[in-house]
Amino acid sequence: MTKDEIYNLLHSVETSRIERTVSTGDMDKFQEAICAFSNDLSNSRQNGYLIIGAKDNGELSGLKVDDNLFKKISGIRSDGNILPIPMMNCERYEMEGGDLLIVEVQPSFSTPVRYRGRTFIRIGPRRDIATIDEERILSEKRMSNMATFDASPCYNATINDIYLDIIKNEYIPKAVDTDELEKDTRNIEQQMASLGLFDMEHNCPTNACIILFGKNPRQFLYGAYLQYVRFIGLDKGADIDDDKPFYECLAKMMPKLEAFIDYGVVKTSPVAVSTLREKNQSNYPKDALRELILNACMHRDYQANMPTRFYQFTDRIEIMNPGGLYGKARPENFPNVNDYRNPIIAQALKVMGYVNMFNRGVSRVKNMMIDNGNREPLFNVDKITAFEVISYSAVKYADLQNNAEKFPKSFPKSFPKSFTKLIPSYFQDSDINSIETILNSLVEPKSAKELASIMSCSTRTLKDKYLDKMIKADVIEMTIPDKPNSNKQKYRLVTD
Repeated sequence: MTKDEIYNLLHSVETSRIERTVSTGDMDKFQEAICAFSNDLSNSRQNGYLIIGAKDNGELSGLKVDDNLFKKISGIRSDGNILPIPMMNCERYEMEGGDLLIVEVQPSFSTPVRYRGRTFIRIGPRRDIATIDEERILSEKRMSNMATFDASPCYNATINDIYLDIIKNEYIPKAVDTDELEKDTRNIEQQMASLGLFDMEHNCPTNACIILFGKNPRQFLYGAYLQYVRFIGLDKGADIDDDKPFYECLAKMMPKLEAFIDYGVVKTSPVAVSTLREKNQSNYPKDALRELILNACMHRDYQANMPTRFYQFTDRIEIMNPGGLYGKARPENFPNVNDYRNPIIAQALKVMGYVNMFNRGVSRVKNMMIDNGNREPLFNVDKITAFEVISYSAVKYADLQNNAEKFPKSFPKSFPKSFTKLIPSYFQDSDINSIETILNSLVEPKSAKELASIMSCSTRTLKDKYLDKMIKADVIEMTIPDKPNSNKQKYRLVTD
């Protein structure tokens, strides 16, 4: 924004889309203003501006915008108090009479936007809480603007196909401010419509309503379920130990799925820390698995017939949901940029308490996994039609990580950690003995011919099956890397 544009904003008479303030600590005031600009009741389709550091007459207050204030205001977008998430930019500008912090807010396509359950709007130069009729206007505007699948009507469904008691007694009281709810005289269909759960024009629930509160979601959306399978082995060709589909709507599925993860998936086993001491080690942190499953159900493509897959193998868990990265999210900016394929479902899961903070799920999961002793999970975002997460069990390789004394003293100190680079990323459990034989043999550098003799295989087989993979994992290296085919070539352990 140029100085001329800033000057025009400071002295503009368009008070319905500009709010100036000298306050720096009234977060309620700031968030109410952003909520009101997002709703754009007048349908001006113009951005609104919250200008911090300016008086009502446009004069600068002499404010100094520090990093803490900048971060605090920028954080309004993703702190979960304003739902759906507002579209906003925040910039600070150094002017002659002081600094300005300008928040530019775009009109939302998903109105009504609420701040802590209340719908704020602009009426000329002031903010106010929307009336029932004004909320109806905002709901109609959303339905005409919003093209997401979860907001679309589920044409064949009726009010009898949903758990109305859950919506009325549990969901709406959490989604709407208590004082506003007491004054609300609308019927249940109109109340649901204001939350994106009912289509008044077609007199039917939306797809989001069926997914969240439907009695039988698969009757209308065949892939709207989660499939859990436990394999006794390392791939899908192994025998199946357990198969449990979760067919219910998200409101009923989530509590059951949480209990199943706690008691059916997460296991605690004693792991040797030293010769005389053991510790209890969980294979996976409960909260991390809940977060991964929640994200899969929240972000999946519900138009696909494929279920959300929750597959547990001996050494890992694979979670896959149909629908790759969405909207502004790309492989090159993941996980720093997030977007919502199902904004109404995301909003509902926040209201029901399953989401505490937006756009932090990946970082939280990584931290929880590492703190529990797991390897960092792998997020496969390159697939166009699916999103996959692979999380490796902490118990499986805890002994190798915690007992460095079992390796020869000549091994690098970092080797126990490096061992997890090889299994299961490059090798299976059945290869462990062969790998240890090769690594024990490389206490001193050896040629491929010498190693092949030790392994009782051909040089080509040794390279293809073991050496090339171990080089790729950065566990071993060539002594003459510039001449890989040299007859003097040998292999040695990588040292840090």
